[in-house]
Amino acid sequence: MDGSSVIWFRRDLRLADLPTLTSAAASSRQSVALFVVDDRLLAASGAPRRTFLFRCLRALDASLDGRLLVVRGDPAELVPLVAKRFGAAKVHVSADFAPYGEQRDAAVAAALGPGIELMATGSPYAVSPGRVVKADGTPYRVFTPFRRAWAEHGWRAPAKTSARTVGWLDPGGYRRRIDIPGDDDLGDAALPDPGESGAVQRWRRFRDADLAGYAGNRDRPDLDSTSRMSAYLKFGCIHPRTLLQGLGASEGATALRDELAWREFYADVLHHRPETARENYNHKFDAITYDNGKQAEKHFTAWCSGHTGYPIVDAGMRQLIAEGWMHNRLRMITASFLTKDLHLPWWWGARHFMRHLIDGDLASNQHGWQWTAGSGTDAAPYFRVFNPTTQGEKFDPHGDYVRRWVPELRGVPGKKVHALPDGPPAGYPAPLVDHKHEREIALQRYAALGS
Repeated sequence: MDGSSVIWFRRDLRLADLPTLTSAAASSRQSVALFVVDDRLLAASGAPRRTFLFRCLRALDASLDGRLLVVRGDPAELVPLVAKRFGAAKVHVSADFAPYGEQRDAAVAAALGPGIELMATGSPYAVSPGRVVKADGTPYRVFTPFRRAWAEHGWRAPAKTSARTVGWLDPGGYRRRIDIPGDDDLGDAALPDPGESGAVQRWRRFRDADLAGYAGNRDRPDLDSTSRMSAYLKFGCIHPRTLLQGLGASEGATALRDELAWREFYADVLHHRPETARENYNHKFDAITYDNGKQAEKHFTAWCSGHTGYPIVDAGMRQLIAEGWMHNRLRMITASFLTKDLHLPWWWGARHFMRHLIDGDLASNQHGWQWTAGSGTDAAPYFRVFNPTTQGEKFDPHGDYVRRWVPELRGVPGKKVHALPDGPPAGYPAPLVDHKHEREIALQRYAALGS
């Protein structure tokens, strides 16, 4: 058994169900808990996600009695320095399958040199990307057969770990140590309770109160009955394996399991096709015509701020700004509106979401956008154009969600808040575009791509 090791936390900010702790305990007597504040990752994060991350780090540090070593800079420089300073023979991590994560880990492994091993155990997924493939060894391109194979593959039971699994070294006065950064200015934005305890409490509330009705209610933003686990899964405050354990076979459990499978499907797609974080999965869509110029920029600004004149769209965009989160049905509605009513590139919207979402996950975000835009794997039929008014009437039937987020419309009763038959009230804009007309333009542009 070696004298010491480094446990490098990344998207696994917890101590329960963390296989890296078991691996470290088997190979070394003591470990240093390390987190590297990587400015290359922070650059793509808006204030809500940065703040939530730092709050989760403070929660992890408290669970470790203040022994989390936080440094800031290039991991390829700092991880080897920490390992050598504490005489570590191994650096333990959960495997990262995102494009930047894989490149970063290869650079760190090379910088560690032959005397120190970068050892990956587990990942942020129930089934790691690349594990589930078709009979011919190629990756799945369609969700339904992937989900079936993913379920048949199965996953391990949660690892039985805690802070006591490992003997922790106190990093003391290590000269590169920094204080965990403070909160950004969030204005009135309200974030979830951070860290592992916040994740566990939120999961228990959802499981006990909302899981039974999840299959029928998950598309209703007015009910606020979704799990809200996405931010915790993003940073690994809880592992999906923990949620899947003992989930059962009810309609609600099956629906939640499917949503977790979508997350893992998109991670698998990005792992096999890393370029799709920036490019169309289906290159036929490279030829589609998008609007540009000052009018397009004006429309994009109105969409970002929630002033399109379409109440359900505006409510979703304002929820994003206020909470750093948006209901999944609204993510599809607002994405459809941007790409098919305003005819703007999906990556404009994806970039805006990544700046504001606390659960901003590259694989899920980019491929969710491509699904709606029609350019992605297993995409919705490209000719499906969501009608924002009827979507609002169907999924917010009493108008409560819209009135919650669009105060200008709080005087409009019931479902009339979606169609506004008496016209927009004072202070609320007229519709930015005519949906019926823009739908026809979208269909013409899609038809021009050919079959």
